[in-house]
Amino acid sequence: MACRNNEKVSLEMVSEGPKPRNGVMNIQAYVPGAHAVEGHADPIILSANETPLGPSPKAVEAFQALAGKLSRYPDGAMTLLRNASAQVYGLNPDNIVCGSGSDELLSLLAQSYLSVGDEAIYTEHGFLVYRIAILASGATPVVAPEENMTASVDAILGCVTDKTKIVFLANPNNPTGTYIPFDEVRRLRQELPDHVLLVLDAAYAEYVRRNDYESGLELVATTNNTVMTRTFSKIYGLAALRLGWVYCPQDVAAVLNRVRGPFNVNAAAIAAGAAAIADAEHVERARVHNDEWLPWLTSELRGLGLDVTDSVGNFVLIHFDKTDGKTASAADAYLKSRGIIARGTGGYGLGNSLRVTVGTGTENQAVVAALKDFLTG
Repeated sequence: MACRNNEKVSLEMVSEGPKPRNGVMNIQAYVPGAHAVEGHADPIILSANETPLGPSPKAVEAFQALAGKLSRYPDGAMTLLRNASAQVYGLNPDNIVCGSGSDELLSLLAQSYLSVGDEAIYTEHGFLVYRIAILASGATPVVAPEENMTASVDAILGCVTDKTKIVFLANPNNPTGTYIPFDEVRRLRQELPDHVLLVLDAAYAEYVRRNDYESGLELVATTNNTVMTRTFSKIYGLAALRLGWVYCPQDVAAVLNRVRGPFNVNAAAIAAGAAAIADAEHVERARVHNDEWLPWLTSELRGLGLDVTDSVGNFVLIHFDKTDGKTASAADAYLKSRGIIARGTGGYGLGNSLRVTVGTGTENQAVVAALKDFLTG
């Protein structure tokens, strides 16, 4: 009955409030790409790697059909979405877990497999969410150096200790746009200890047109310690709905289904996602558009004298010269003055670079024209 004590507590007795777990206060909050700029009502938004083609019309139709059913809970098993994803890739739907964006799934993996005293590895310019997820779990992040803005399997292996529990590998990587061949991914898995979970983040896999690239489906299917995450926010154009999925061994799926929320994906996202992933024609149009404009944008920017990292995604990473005053921050400000929003990459240790999404043809031409004026002005 002591917990029912109704005595008033003097304010002088109140001292410090609750404290978060170790590591949380070391997190630098993720800053999303901007979508607005002062003085421009309709800016060109190239800051978040969104598709310029928008979502499949079939996904829009499926979304709108849910308008009259908002009082009903979604299917907690997400059967429609898991089956649709499984059918496209020839997978067992029991090995698929869906989440509110691949970000949630990455965090659930860290929450499930990391504890205080553990370590998890990601590469030098890897996705910032990895560090956040590791620290939030109480574990220690370990950064493996990259070579020429590209993940190095040898560097990752050199960071492994008996405390290592997870390796996060974005392939292709954001914000660099680089990738490693699948033979190297396979070698990484073979040389990692069996107890280390290899997380392959394939958010941009649909854009890659390289014969030596694979997203990781085969590796997941043939090992019990590898998972692959995917997102609907990029080529499928459903960023507003926050939707992703992970393909994993059934033991890992069972773990994730224990820790995720019972209705962690909303009904509209389930319906739109299932329609989007089944619309192969719309996905192919997005690929073809990127195939045309990614090399064009890279070539035009290099023609201005800018250093651009080779990319296999739907974006380019542009590096600026610190010595002539034409810095990334100055370029960013100039682009904003023209109503164009790019993405600063200081949080990735790339303070003098900007990431620019491949947009529509008109948007890509506007970026090149603006940067030309910036560099010559």
